[in-house]
Amino acid sequence: MNYESLYTDLQGQEKQLKEKLSAMQKLSKSMAKETEAGDLKNLSKDIDAMIEANLQQAAVLQELKAAVEGFDARSYFESGDFAGQMLAYCEEYQVDVRGEAPVYEMFPYRVRIDAENQDLYLDRKKIQCMRPKSFVQTVKAGQEKLMKASFNAQSFLNELADAYDLAVMKLKKAPDADIYLTSLYKFLAPMSRFRRDYDQQSFSFDLARLYGDSTVETTKNGRRFQFGPSRNNIKALRILDGEGREQFLATIRFYTDEEME
Repeated sequence: MNYESLYTDLQGQEKQLKEKLSAMQKLSKSMAKETEAGDLKNLSKDIDAMIEANLQQAAVLQELKAAVEGFDARSYFESGDFAGQMLAYCEEYQVDVRGEAPVYEMFPYRVRIDAENQDLYLDRKKIQCMRPKSFVQTVKAGQEKLMKASFNAQSFLNELADAYDLAVMKLKKAPDADIYLTSLYKFLAPMSRFRRDYDQQSFSFDLARLYGDSTVETTKNGRRFQFGPSRNNIKALRILDGEGREQFLATIRFYTDEEME
């Protein structure tokens, strides 16, 4: 199954419907003029024409309804056709995607397919869409909008350093220790209601923008920072750098030049 086939059929029927509606609007204007002028002969003819146009419009609507109801949406989702076509459009539109059904990551979004109910979730938002091409276009537009959004890398770095200092104290670590970013996130958003507004994917996206900003090197108190990897990728956050390349960031440390010596 492919929604694009249905889309082509629906476009043709909707074009017919538009033509019928346009004809009816013209008839309606003519009838109003004829009523005002007392032209009952032509008014009677146009009323007959309007009745016929209504019947034709109803027939087109029935065809539309039959086409929509004849599309087996449940089978489309459960067979994997929707997911397969979605992945193909991700490649066409250069949308980076990882994962497998029913959960995918389209950085920085998390996409979930609910095949049973034929629903899509973009992060926590339900998207009513059965057209893979349209959905991928929505994701692409959202990614581009996020990339254009203002971001103060220096301010984010300072907030990250403050959370790091709190983590060092709470976890009883050395002042320049490597701390997992997933642990640091919990200090940045300690309560569940904060995490609803600023989830870990959003945190990863901010890290990606910081990672790609070569102009910011030190915190407000002059400390440098360094991201680190991990042998355990479960602990790492996946990001895309400025060139769209996959990177895994697991830890961060803040240090002074003296601590490096």
